[in-house]
Amino acid sequence: MSEFLGSVWWLIVSLGVLVTFHEFGHYWVARRCGVRVLRFSIGFGRPLWSRRGKDGTIYQVAMIPLGGYVKMLDEREGPVPEAEAHAAFNRASVWKRIAIVAAGPVANLVLCVALLWAMFVIGRPDYAPVVGQSSGIAEASGLRRDDRIDAVGERATPTWMEVQLALLPAALDRHDIALQVRDADDREVVRDLRLSTLPADFDQRRIAAAVGLWPRHLLLPPVVGRVEPDSAAWGILAEGDRLTAIDGHPVHAFEDIGPLVQALGEQGGQAMVEVERNGERLALEMAPRQMERPDGRGRYWAFGIAPPPNLSLPPKDALQRYGPLDAVPAALREVSHQAGQLVAMIGRAFTGRVAIENTVAGPITIARAANTYAGQGAAWYLTILALLSLSLAILNLLPIPLLDGGHLLYYLIELVKGSPVSERTMMAGQYVGMALLACLMGLAFYNDILQLVR
Repeated sequence: MSEFLGSVWWLIVSLGVLVTFHEFGHYWVARRCGVRVLRFSIGFGRPLWSRRGKDGTIYQVAMIPLGGYVKMLDEREGPVPEAEAHAAFNRASVWKRIAIVAAGPVANLVLCVALLWAMFVIGRPDYAPVVGQSSGIAEASGLRRDDRIDAVGERATPTWMEVQLALLPAALDRHDIALQVRDADDREVVRDLRLSTLPADFDQRRIAAAVGLWPRHLLLPPVVGRVEPDSAAWGILAEGDRLTAIDGHPVHAFEDIGPLVQALGEQGGQAMVEVERNGERLALEMAPRQMERPDGRGRYWAFGIAPPPNLSLPPKDALQRYGPLDAVPAALREVSHQAGQLVAMIGRAFTGRVAIENTVAGPITIARAANTYAGQGAAWYLTILALLSLSLAILNLLPIPLLDGGHLLYYLIELVKGSPVSERTMMAGQYVGMALLACLMGLAFYNDILQLVR
């Protein structure tokens, strides 16, 4: 399946699941509060499929799969026979209306817990949180190759993805944070990562790279893929050679070669390069030569070799998995943590600590992310579906008219003043809500376009 078709498919599936659960929450509580439901729709626009249930509700799937709605009997939307007036939404007590409106976000929260529980039971494969190379802030903070990051602050980090997610809020706030590290000698140490020294314009989408942390699994093997003609290595090294040492210094990754060769060139003279070739160990004498940089900015010392193209990532070597019982508190903890992070991120957006392109994701970004995660297996897809469900719950609770949170705000005001909010106030709120939602949608599509052109 092409990336485009896959993205469209997983967007429709994801929105279908999230919207169905959200609207079912409204529907289920409304029925139990004695309110009649006229229509349960997944999607907007012309119905593609519909049927009338025994309860009189019309169930339908509509053409535009970007949402859904539950239409209830309501005297404010049309005449209601007196015999059915007791089942109208507007006749329900304020507490019942609060329960009906809040049921949608609550359903998404319940779905989020269930999805994370399933993810933990299945097990999410990832890479171990082991440092492959450090530079900049990470190197100055004492992080070295083969250090295993067991925790960032108070949050355990069993995988590299967890390290990146845990670093994000501290980096956005530019707060120094302690890392619990097990070094190459299996000693437990604490490293203070000085995130307060991050530049103002760092890439917020690549936190680990911004602080100079490169995971072990992204390092290239020290294998020769190409030898440049008339270079220092020409006629000495061959494609497929694996470098193991340069001038007595061990080589673990292709990234180690450049600094060693540069230092060797600055010192002058030749050095022994140890390689493995067809199962044999060889020691070859070489001297680096100066080459022109690809960008034309000066010259540098090099052997004139390049890694093999199109290298695949190594197999994943870490697994987050719990038994069915242990997965319940793990899922609840994760929902609590992620909810706090999402609320904090909304606060950062209002204070300008988050770049505008990282604030709101549109359907294109969501579709591409869902397709990418689905391609990594069921557990990864459950992860993003759970985060989308949690996001939908929190966004719907924002006190914006037209959203569930806006209706809840009206009902809270009604509880305080003892009477419903006036029709005029509600109409004004609807216009304000429409304007705010239009701005959010515009920002989401703007961010989508930015992601596409990058």
